[in-house]
Amino acid sequence: MKNLLFSLLLLSSSVIMAQPGEKNFIDLNYIEVTGKAEKEVVPDKIFVKILLNEKDFKGKSLTEIEKAMFGKLNELGFDLAKDLAIKDLLSNFRHYWLMKDDILLSKEYQLLVRDGKTAGKVFIELQKLGISQVSIDQVENSKITVYRSEVKIAAIKAAQEKAKALAQAINQDIGRAIHIQELETGFTPFQGKAAGISVRGFANTVLDGSDEAEPDIEFEKIKLDYSVIVRFELTSGISSPIR
Repeated sequence: MKNLLFSLLLLSSSVIMAQPGEKNFIDLNYIEVTGKAEKEVVPDKIFVKILLNEKDFKGKSLTEIEKAMFGKLNELGFDLAKDLAIKDLLSNFRHYWLMKDDILLSKEYQLLVRDGKTAGKVFIELQKLGISQVSIDQVENSKITVYRSEVKIAAIKAAQEKAKALAQAINQDIGRAIHIQELETGFTPFQGKAAGISVRGFANTVLDGSDEAEPDIEFEKIKLDYSVIVRFELTSGISSPIR
């Protein structure tokens, strides 16, 4: 019985492998091309890191510093419940062990900002409060998944256009795609590099206390690039151009 089942399976496999008209892609005439596409998008999610440290404020507790910061962020229109989060809470135990009665605390916050102009205002207003340890953690775009899909589609279409142009040069045409290979996608969220930020109106506003200069921070756009290798079957004759 076991031998009979084995013979039936072997016969079934032979029938599947021997289907008429089917060829392994190695036996086909094909053209292989690389399609590339890229897109730059403006960040709409800016994560600002704010570090509050008691040692930077003589005679003020961390609670007082926080209260002043919360009030200012409310004035700027932030919803603290949604836009502000605590990242870290540390105690300075070195001072505690040396002085017994002196515990200096520090807190790290992350603030979500939606545009560069508002980010500039945050930098300036917090500096007016004496909060100078403010920096950019990273920037993102809320529709990044959609944009990445668009770039992938554009890369495949670019490969198709390239393959067709090359095939027509030898009086042939392309048929179906018989192999598609994705390459590494280039996407690196901006991680607070100084070269990626330029600030307009910052120095004058802070130095003379004037509100005339409109603070603004410009960020490098997020660059998406995508490559794909595609093999198209070569056919004889030239068809109508791709639309």
